[in-house]
Amino acid sequence: MSINATLIAQLIVFLILVWFTMSFVWPPIVKALDERALKISEGLSAADKAKAELSQANKRVEEQLSAARTDAAQRLADAERLAQSMIEEAKTRANDEGVKIVAAAKAEAAQEALKARETLREQVALLAVKGAEQILKREVNASVHADLLDRLKVEL
Repeated sequence: MSINATLIAQLIVFLILVWFTMSFVWPPIVKALDERALKISEGLSAADKAKAELSQANKRVEEQLSAARTDAAQRLADAERLAQSMIEEAKTRANDEGVKIVAAAKAEAAQEALKARETLREQVALLAVKGAEQILKREVNASVHADLLDRLKVEL
């Protein structure tokens, strides 16, 4: 065999192998590579979409946390205002009650002073009668001179 015939035979076998590879082997490999590239691109887009959703979820969570903090601060402020108003109301009631007690005590003291004055007037009238009796050296009748004694009480 000559080198030319071997070279031609090898060239024919190589061309058959190229044709066979291009016809039967290469299309499934290209198809598999395309499918894998498609899966990778879908995975990347899904990852990007998941990142965007995660970012949006984080924003919503932060907004809700901010709203919850604001609500908690508002409720705390309302509770403090309510407690303050309750304290002020209790102070006002206690003050009013104190004023009522003082007024009642003053009224009672005035009434007691009035009673004491009345008692003192009666005692002064009796002392005046006894003094007059001593001065006159005779007994003055209180029932006979009741009108005079009443005028004396009023004057005192």
